[in-house]
Amino acid sequence: MAFDLEKLKRSVIDGDTACALELTRQALAEHEPLDVLINQGLIAAMSVVGKLFEEGEFFIPEMLIAARAMQSCMDILKPLLSKTESKPLATVVLGTVKGDLHDIGKNLVRMMLQGAGFEVVDLGTDVAPEKFVQAIHEHSAKLVGLSALLTTTMTSMRAIIEAIEQSGLRDRVKVMVGGAPVTESFARQIKADGYAPDASRAVNVAKLLMAAL
Repeated sequence: MAFDLEKLKRSVIDGDTACALELTRQALAEHEPLDVLINQGLIAAMSVVGKLFEEGEFFIPEMLIAARAMQSCMDILKPLLSKTESKPLATVVLGTVKGDLHDIGKNLVRMMLQGAGFEVVDLGTDVAPEKFVQAIHEHSAKLVGLSALLTTTMTSMRAIIEAIEQSGLRDRVKVMVGGAPVTESFARQIKADGYAPDASRAVNVAKLLMAAL
């Protein structure tokens, strides 16, 4: 009997981690292709989650539990990916800016990006400009995501973009920003390439920015 890919998708959408893990292990035992499991199973599920969020059917808690279910499955699949030719869409360096210790929004963006097929280097919170620059160098990142939840730390976003410019890396990376006090107007002022008001739309912005590179 063929593996039930729809059941895997539904378990991730519902945030049923135990079921999703059981189905992932079953799929591997039945030698289902990794790219099918990831693209048609996990990534497809997170795409539905993002759509439900945008339509007001899902809220942040539902997104978080779905993203955690997806991440648990990816933890099993990721070691196997290195044995295949499957490549991420791009590498994203992500972090909450210096002076800001909030990470719920940033973590949700990380999980949604991973669920969409990006490789994410999460620098954590209170990240200084030079650490972003160093991470871009080390990981050959194509995209940088900056998060701030405090109005007092928004100016750090400008400092990070300026540091990237001074390092000579600005023309090879796209920068997107987000967080409760951040607006599209502010993003333009600091010369960011993109702005996302929430984690779901961060995925769409990231894909658009990659297409523009």
